[in-house]
Amino acid sequence: MNARVPPLAGAGLWQAVMAAAAGRCQCRGTCGKSHAKDGGRCPREHSHLAHRHGGGTVHLIAAPAEPADLLLAPHQAAALPKTALAAWCPPCHDATLGAARKNRRAAAPAAEPDALF
Repeated sequence: MNARVPPLAGAGLWQAVMAAAAGRCQCRGTCGKSHAKDGGRCPREHSHLAHRHGGGTVHLIAAPAEPADLLLAPHQAAALPKTALAAWCPPCHDATLGAARKNRRAAAPAAEPDALF
């Protein structure tokens, strides 16, 4: 686990999410990549080596499956049922989280500047 993404809950929840995902990242393109060469799903598997540029060992995390839910506070995300969670590799999680933040900023109404009159 890295310092940027705290674990949602105990090992039992993480293991249940990993078992449901068969130990493989469940991203299906929300990160911006099509994953077309891998049947539309990210090929990264837990405890396997990343294939490019010495990426090291992949450590999957359990996080909300829906991109908008990734913006929830950790205690709110931990309250989600395990069926609403998915296994994510860090690159897919970070890219999907960034896209969700960008979409939230775009959807928020622009703050109007203060009138100078």
